[in-house]
Amino acid sequence: MHRRSILWGTLSAIGAAFATSRANATTEAPPQKLKVVYHLDDLGKVNFVIGSIQNHLDGVGGPGNVTIALVVHGQALKAFHSAAANPDLSKHVGQFTRDGIELAACGNTMKSQNIGLKDLLPGFVAAERGGVVRLAELQSQGYLYLRP
Repeated sequence: MHRRSILWGTLSAIGAAFATSRANATTEAPPQKLKVVYHLDDLGKVNFVIGSIQNHLDGVGGPGNVTIALVVHGQALKAFHSAAANPDLSKHVGQFTRDGIELAACGNTMKSQNIGLKDLLPGFVAAERGGVVRLAELQSQGYLYLRP
């Protein structure tokens, strides 16, 4: 008789634990909006990265569902010079700016290319302490790092 009580008590405890876990699962907070930073320094990958960002936005249902930053340095920054940018790239950058995507240009690269923000497509901000420093800052703020 004592064994039945122990078995019944054990089964009851397992059932209660399962019921509690199911109740907690339905009351959990929704997942936080992801924060992602794209790192771009290769001139040959500019169109690929811009396409990846657009695919990312489309895949999550728009800019309201993700926070995205793009940090550009090195040779890739040349593609964003307003005098040399192709119209499709200019269109994407304009839309990204309207979507609230941070577009950061490395201050060190700007100095080495002898340009200022006025020389870049509208929407860029300067990462005065450097692109890699900005990448580290964003990662410390919980941004996921992507380098396509």
